[in-house]
Amino acid sequence: MIEIKGLKKSFGTHEVLKGIDLTIQDKEVVVIIGPSGSGKSTCARLAARLWDVSSGRVSVGGVDVSTVEPESLLADFSVVFQDVTLFDDTVMENIRLGKRGATDEEVLAAARAANCDEFVSRMPEGYGTMIGENGARLSGGERQRISIARALLKGAPVVLLDEATASLDVENETKVQEALSRLLAGKTVIVIAHRMRTVMNADKVVVLDDGRVAEQGHPAELMKRDGLFARMVRLQRESAEWTL
Repeated sequence: MIEIKGLKKSFGTHEVLKGIDLTIQDKEVVVIIGPSGSGKSTCARLAARLWDVSSGRVSVGGVDVSTVEPESLLADFSVVFQDVTLFDDTVMENIRLGKRGATDEEVLAAARAANCDEFVSRMPEGYGTMIGENGARLSGGERQRISIARALLKGAPVVLLDEATASLDVENETKVQEALSRLLAGKTVIVIAHRMRTVMNADKVVVLDDGRVAEQGHPAELMKRDGLFARMVRLQRESAEWTL
């Protein structure tokens, strides 16, 4: 279980989070939404101690994350953000970063689960192909599938997902969504949402507004309340892209 109490975060004189209280149960899918600048990504990064809090407390499994070395804490987290970091190495070695010492068989199994075979099979040297600096030879969807393969290989119990499909075309989005469904099965998941289909399938939605929790609950419950969440849904239904 992840517990966030009185969480505040400032950057210089700008206070981004102004006192967040949130509990995420084991194997619960929690989606965080809100207007741009509301603190969505900041909240998720603080949960994994990618950044340190200004005040308040984040605990994972009853342990205050400020007492745990960041590298040790991250062993329990898989992170899939929109900005994927890749290295000028082979496809195989870029995936293996998810689990140092993983066998080739383990890497290939994760790659298949992440739908990587489809594009790697077209490469001149398959999984031994060099991908260029930061994956310059790959498309956005291919980069995301390598990132998901890493996370599958790692097998951490908590997944932080800054939804990876927001900027993809329909074909790539479908392949990435299939890979994500395998990654998220049975995990505790925190999603920074950009597409409404993710929101509507969540166990709980947390709506941030100006650094505070404006609403939280099951999406159907929030729709009945007809508050900020319901207004955001209506606005997105009028948009062809259905993004948040």
